[in-house]
Amino acid sequence: ALLCRGMQASKNKNTDKAEPFYRLSVPKQKTSSEIINEARNVLRTLRTLRPFTPTEDQRKLFGSGSTRAPQNRPPSVFSLHASSFDLAESRPVSGVRLSPLDHKPVLVTFAKDEDSSISLPKPPADAAEVRKVSSARARLFRRNSQGNFLSAKMVSSDQNEEKLDSEEPAMMSNLCRSNDNCLAEQRSYTPFNDENRQIICNERISRSEREDFLKGTAGKFLFQLRGESDQIKKAGRSSSWPRSTGWKRRVTGLEHETRMNESEEEEIFWHIKILPILHELEKVEDNIENLCLACTKLYQALNEGNMLGKRFKRRSVLLKTLYKLVDIDSDPLCLKLAKIILAMKVDGKNLLSVCKLAFKICRNEKNDYIIQNDRLLDCLLEVLRAEDLQKSNEALLYCMGAIKFMSGNAVLLNEMVNKGAVEMLLQLMKQINNIKENDTYFSNLGHLLVQLTATLRNLADLPPARRQLLCNGAVSELCVALEQRMNAKDVCTYIVRIFSKLSSYNDFCAALADCSRCYILFLALLNKHQKQQDLVIRIIFILGNLTAKNNQAREQFFKEKGSVNTLISLFQTYRELDLNAQKWYHERGGEGKKRPKHPSEAEDVLIKLIRVLANLSIHPSVGAALAAAHRVVELLVTVLEYKSVDDSEELVISAATAINNLSYYKVKSSAVQDKKLHIAEILLKLLMSNNMDGVVEAVRVFGNLSQYHEICDFIIQKKIYKFMIALLDAKNQDVCFSACGVLLNLTVDKNKRALLMEEGGIGKLVDCLRDFGPADWQLAGLICKTLWNYSENITSAASYFGEDTDTLLVLLTSLLDEELALDYSLDRDLRDNNKLYWEREFKPVAEKLLDRIQSHHSLLPTVTITPF
Repeated sequence: ALLCRGMQASKNKNTDKAEPFYRLSVPKQKTSSEIINEARNVLRTLRTLRPFTPTEDQRKLFGSGSTRAPQNRPPSVFSLHASSFDLAESRPVSGVRLSPLDHKPVLVTFAKDEDSSISLPKPPADAAEVRKVSSARARLFRRNSQGNFLSAKMVSSDQNEEKLDSEEPAMMSNLCRSNDNCLAEQRSYTPFNDENRQIICNERISRSEREDFLKGTAGKFLFQLRGESDQIKKAGRSSSWPRSTGWKRRVTGLEHETRMNESEEEEIFWHIKILPILHELEKVEDNIENLCLACTKLYQALNEGNMLGKRFKRRSVLLKTLYKLVDIDSDPLCLKLAKIILAMKVDGKNLLSVCKLAFKICRNEKNDYIIQNDRLLDCLLEVLRAEDLQKSNEALLYCMGAIKFMSGNAVLLNEMVNKGAVEMLLQLMKQINNIKENDTYFSNLGHLLVQLTATLRNLADLPPARRQLLCNGAVSELCVALEQRMNAKDVCTYIVRIFSKLSSYNDFCAALADCSRCYILFLALLNKHQKQQDLVIRIIFILGNLTAKNNQAREQFFKEKGSVNTLISLFQTYRELDLNAQKWYHERGGEGKKRPKHPSEAEDVLIKLIRVLANLSIHPSVGAALAAAHRVVELLVTVLEYKSVDDSEELVISAATAINNLSYYKVKSSAVQDKKLHIAEILLKLLMSNNMDGVVEAVRVFGNLSQYHEICDFIIQKKIYKFMIALLDAKNQDVCFSACGVLLNLTVDKNKRALLMEEGGIGKLVDCLRDFGPADWQLAGLICKTLWNYSENITSAASYFGEDTDTLLVLLTSLLDEELALDYSLDRDLRDNNKLYWEREFKPVAEKLLDRIQSHHSLLPTVTITPF
């Protein structure tokens, strides 16, 4: 921003004297956008590296930095055996629940004199029908033995009785069969218990008759309780058994037949496909490879037969076999077992144990390859989706821990994204956030939240995951979790790490900046965990990202109560830590040792902290306030005092940049103005260093401070102007721009203008105009303003510009020709922007300078103007 104070054109031959240009003088109030746009290379944001997060040496449920007491958190290491599982929880869910009987059932006695009136059952002619009924009885006995169909209490003879519907003759005929063969077949597969076979009978039935009834009609009798067949209803035959008026629940014959057919298919599938594989698995002396192969076949068979889940009748037999194999303690085998057990939808203690089993497998990084080739992730994600948060919180903890370990593998991490894990995890976080602090589950769910946020931190590395996080409102949920778990340092650290990664991207940074509550939360965390370096440095890094490009974010953070005081407090704390570390280093004789390239932890915090201050100062009102904050300026100056650019390059350059930004503002009670000479003295060390970045920053500060006469005198006294002239040969636009700014301010003083003639200053300015003019109209304008100030009292062009006069005339003439000067090959936006700077920054002063030189130049050479 190079402004002219009352400049008059000499070609108008006005008696008013043209006044010199001043760099950074502000004759009138400007808008924020004008100041920002004009303050090229004067106000600058800072960039820095994201804090480094080392990978944990070992996979653990809670990292080495966790502050949770071991006695108050679930263990990462535990023993797991077959006894860890509970067979009682593995029984299948009954498909039909019977209603209690509300009246006494009565069975008709079989009197000998009534035999003629009763249609006796006849053996079925079809052998297939025999097998069908036999299997039905087998299922009855199996259900009775498991206690899920009719319990002992339900069938006790001293309970209420109920009249039973009579069997149709056609149905009765199906009950007469070869019972010995059936029972022998059943005993070979299922346990049989006489006590569970008791059925309600009328006392008038003799013992032998009751036994005959049990043998011949038990299976069909219980199916009759479910409902009668449509075929029987269509037959319309009169029944010799009395019907019960109390039995209301009946299913249609078609449903009954379908259910029997499905059960029949399951029975056949079990014996043909499943049972042989279970026999293979019972051969524990077999090698692991064969057992794993058998488990793979078992899963495929169960999936093929639709037997995965809770409704499989022989589920308990299957699970009991699998549980026993856990004792073999082989990770490849346990992986197969965990996959099948999870697919069987176990719950309670068994769910916890199998999640622990999966956790144990995933904890070993060497197992990542076999996990990739299986589908354990699908099963674990299903647990997260389906299980109740409060009822199964410990199982979910180990399930989430296993997924966290998987997220450390690049292949599995991509697989998670593709399977919708991001949205699922955010839904789970939302559920956790809905649990309030006074809830009994609040503390335990904090353990789960550690695993969840650690997984999200890994997912945040992937572009597809970042998009999903943004689209699914991750910012608001993470902020809620941060607010609720302010006392849980590990949860806060993981969430801050997520923000640290994501805020490096513009779209997410904008979304976070729009969450107004985040500034309060970050400040609260900084005040609460001020000495937790790993947490503090990331919050400061996030704030630096938020304030790097968003002017509203700068203002909003600055206006939060205690924001600047918090930054000052942190600055003091970590400066002291850094000073103590430096003192210890020197006491140990470290002067001769080479310092590590990476900054120390305390120094790294200071770098990020100074970046926030530099970025905040871009905002006009915030920058002016910070320039007047004496403690802020003092702390920045101390960094330049006790640090060298050779040892702490990033820190020193960051401090110089922040001071440069603050020195831009000419405000009352400016701390920079009060300390300007001291600042100039300590910058001299940086200016004379071999670090070019440090030199440029020092020159920029001198460019602002040289508005003051005391600094100009200091520059002359210390011969700094010679250094500025030498920098014009740097062939770097930014370096030339900064050096030219200092020279411009020096030429305001009439007594200092002649200094440009030393060291070939005029020639170097003309060279810069030729080299950078067409590409940088701001720099071209700055050079012309410097030459305008220099030639204020010109009497002869040759005496002021010497041998460079003709070259300067040619350059000015060419650069003022719009068609020659402007590059019309650029796209429209760039061309319009380029033309705007040419018209505003360069053309006015170049025309006046050209007129001045021409009016004092007697011989105009004939020159050929060539396009640039």
